Amino acid sequence: MKTIYLIAAIVGTLLPWSFFAAFLAQNGIDLPLFLAQIFATGPAIGFTVDLLISCAVFWIWSFRDARENNVAGWRLTIPAIWLVGLSLGLPLYLWLRERALEKQPGPIHA
Repeated sequence: MKTIYLIAAIVGTLLPWSFFAAFLAQNGIDLPLFLAQIFATGPAIGFTVDLLISCAVFWIWSFRDARENNVAGWRLTIPAIWLVGLSLGLPLYLWLRERALEKQPGPIHA
């Protein structure tokens, strides 16, 4: 599963950034325009709010889960989500979690 999570993190970085790069090439770093566009229509607002709620829930869960499973480096998911999105942050966390579980004694975690 670690390999799948790593591939998902890579794809989850490249795909969103292909769109972000196009926006940056056309508009530069124009945060007000970026925010205006992600809240421009009802569907865009719905997707944006859904993503923000999902990120918040993920952070709450991962904070607890990281303590319970001794997941080193889990804080990397915070800038990953801010700089790319949940499409990087979630698979990155799951990859880090699998590494931590492999190091724990006991039954083999697949």
